[in-house]
Amino acid sequence: MIYWQIFLAFFIPGILGYGGGPASIPLIENEVVDRYEWMDVNEFSEALAIGNALPGPIATKMAGYIGYQEGGLLGGIIGVFATVAPSLFLMIVLLGFLYRYKESPKVKRMTSYIRPTIAVLLGVMAFNFFSTSYEDSGIWQTIFLVVSSYLLLERWKVHPAFVIMGAMVYGALLMS
Repeated sequence: MIYWQIFLAFFIPGILGYGGGPASIPLIENEVVDRYEWMDVNEFSEALAIGNALPGPIATKMAGYIGYQEGGLLGGIIGVFATVAPSLFLMIVLLGFLYRYKESPKVKRMTSYIRPTIAVLLGVMAFNFFSTSYEDSGIWQTIFLVVSSYLLLERWKVHPAFVIMGAMVYGALLMS
């Protein structure tokens, strides 16, 4: 029964919390504090503060922590799954529609409009990464990592996971 309660406590805010994690925090608080009484307001605010201090989506961190506290490892897994399940199901349904109508001229036109937008967003993200790297690590470190990554990926066709791991090792050993 506790696992079903954990699932509902995080699935319902996941459905109703339009706007992401911060929008669903009051809904999670209502479920955890008022409905199931797993925590009091003070404990919830402390868990929220810890969750905000860690990187990543706040709702999934809260779900994992509270689910683990109430139902152990399986409870934590169920809590995280319940938080992402509404988005996961919606994406599967929408992708099913797109796949079914992929030959439709309207769908082709829609996807052709989305591609440039994604390209611009990726370009902005890459520029932000580059400027942050330049500010934090210096120009020579940044140039070395950019050039070596380019050569490894494009010239020698090394798998991106190995390039990322190599950059992490380089940063841990030489830049810390």
